[in-house]
Amino acid sequence: MTEKTKIDTLQDSGDRRDPLELLYHISRELALALDLRTVLERVLRLSLENVGGNNGSIIVVDGNGKPVDSVIVLKDKVIEETTQQLQFTLDQGLAGWVASNLQAALVRDTSQDKRWQMAPNGQATQDKPKSVVSAPLLVRDELVGVMTLTHPEPNHLDETHLELIQTVAGQAAIAVLNARLYGESQRQAGAMAAIAASAAVIGASLDIQKVLDTILEQTTTALNVEAVSLALVDDRKKNIVFRAATGSQSKNILGLSIAIGQGVAGWVAENGESVIVPEAQKDKRFYASVDQNTGYLTTAIAAAPIRSNGMLIGVLEAINPQGGSFDEADLTVIEGIGNLAGTAIEHAQLFEQVEVAQRRYRELFEDSVDPILITDWEGHISETNRQAELLSGFDEDTLKQMNIHTLHKPDWKVLGNELENLKSGETVSYESSLMGRGGSEIFVEIYARSIEVEGQELVQWILRDITERKNLDNLREDLASMIYHDLRSPLANVVSGLDVLEMMLPLDEDPTIRSVLDIAMRSTERVQRLASSLLDTSRMEAGQSIGKPEPVAVTDLVKEAIHAILPSAQAKEVKLETAVVKGLPKALVDAEMIKRVLINLTENAVKYSKEGMTITIGAKRDDNWLEMWVQDQGRGIPKEEQERIFEKFARVQAGASGNTKGLGLGLAYCKLAVEGHGGRIWVKSEKDKGSRFSFTVPVA
Repeated sequence: MTEKTKIDTLQDSGDRRDPLELLYHISRELALALDLRTVLERVLRLSLENVGGNNGSIIVVDGNGKPVDSVIVLKDKVIEETTQQLQFTLDQGLAGWVASNLQAALVRDTSQDKRWQMAPNGQATQDKPKSVVSAPLLVRDELVGVMTLTHPEPNHLDETHLELIQTVAGQAAIAVLNARLYGESQRQAGAMAAIAASAAVIGASLDIQKVLDTILEQTTTALNVEAVSLALVDDRKKNIVFRAATGSQSKNILGLSIAIGQGVAGWVAENGESVIVPEAQKDKRFYASVDQNTGYLTTAIAAAPIRSNGMLIGVLEAINPQGGSFDEADLTVIEGIGNLAGTAIEHAQLFEQVEVAQRRYRELFEDSVDPILITDWEGHISETNRQAELLSGFDEDTLKQMNIHTLHKPDWKVLGNELENLKSGETVSYESSLMGRGGSEIFVEIYARSIEVEGQELVQWILRDITERKNLDNLREDLASMIYHDLRSPLANVVSGLDVLEMMLPLDEDPTIRSVLDIAMRSTERVQRLASSLLDTSRMEAGQSIGKPEPVAVTDLVKEAIHAILPSAQAKEVKLETAVVKGLPKALVDAEMIKRVLINLTENAVKYSKEGMTITIGAKRDDNWLEMWVQDQGRGIPKEEQERIFEKFARVQAGASGNTKGLGLGLAYCKLAVEGHGGRIWVKSEKDKGSRFSFTVPVA
């Protein structure tokens, strides 16, 4: 049948309008409208009027054959169906058959055709029989939709109506495709606009709570939803914690923790994928406890992962859109906002960590019991704490106008030229004096190191007031000086008197008298050595040179030291042994000073030895030096004490018994005496394995 014959046949029917008029009106409607819903409704109504039908539908599908929109007319009403209902229609009904086969269909009596749609429960509908025509909307063999018209009477619609509907469908297909694409582009543009608008404000703050609140506001506005929530991943506990939420019940979800993989948000966190859940209550991933906590009735959910530097750090979730359902454009929006949120959240978290660190540093800085000054590398003071102000007597403003190098006497040997020793990351310390307010001099111990504050390299100076310690040292010095000067004259008289007594004793004197005299003479010799050590210590500290060095046999020095210590060693039943290498050259030393070094070291060894132990005094050659040592089997010296013991007035802790008795001058004298000869002194010791004190002196 030709097109003209079809039209003539339709014109002969009394209840049909002119098909040419129909096609004309449809063409005009298609040309005037780009809104998809408007196009669908106008085409459908004009077609129904032409065939005298009462019900009809046009279902629009996307490139994958999934329903995206529709217009359904039931008599005079236009109804809307959900995407899921449309999908059921395409899966089960006549429209689905047409879509699958890309063929038009005529059903003269729906009660006699199995292709007519079944009810959702699988039972046949109880509708009265009717006649139906349905045709696919095709553009270059691509399905863009299905058009279906229904007449309430069976056998009313025939081949002629089917051909007319096919003609209308062919004419409408391109317009429907254009309208669909236009709608998709509009939604995509809207999504991009929403994301762009979000980008402009989400990164505007570095306050973590403001960032989270802004993300929620933008998501709510862009998607027009009832509520939005944001959860962050806690890797340590393998869960996600809701940190922010909107809606009337938001306070009930804040702090809520769910396991990764639990609920829709947990599923997104586990799989790293965005998702739309159109019917939340029927989805097995839905976690009903959240509704119980919040009081919401969740109908639909859109959720997207939040990533930063490729790592998933949270989940953004929107529920209950005002339109009833989410579409792909909504998913694009929430994904875009999620991507923006990741960077903004990470920056805010990093800023918060820096703020906390700075606040903690400031608290430690201000609460420190030590005075602290912060300077640049030129020494200009930029920060001070309260203790620094109290110690110096200057207020903060005055200190910030000063330079650290004028405030105290720097030790450039320790600091290095232009503070080079600090630039290597080393912490250095030295003693100095601080110039306080009014010209007062305050003795301080300086600890200096480089630090980084807000990306800027600065220098931290910690000042510890050692004025009391210095005063105590001065007191000790005065006491030592007093002892030396006050003992010198009477001690000389005692020595002279003992010498006279020794000469006056007859050859057959009483052994007891001889023993008492020997004890007195050894004691005076010890006091003389102490007095001489005090004098030599003071002299060497003042920078004076040692006495006149002369070649001295090492064996003679060792023998004299053993002779002086032997009585006290015998009293404790401690053995004295020698380990002097034969054939050693002479040492170029002040014999009296080095002998006192050996005696001091051996006396200490006897003091810390127990009955039956052995002390060894040895010597060997080491190039142009002679190395001498004293080794004991005593309790040993703690590692942390091994450097300090050579300091003046320092005494090693003697375990539970407290400090060792003595002035702490013996080892200090040894160090000064050895270094005065150009040598060095050191100790090697292990707990309960004894100690070995070694020193070097030059070969003659």
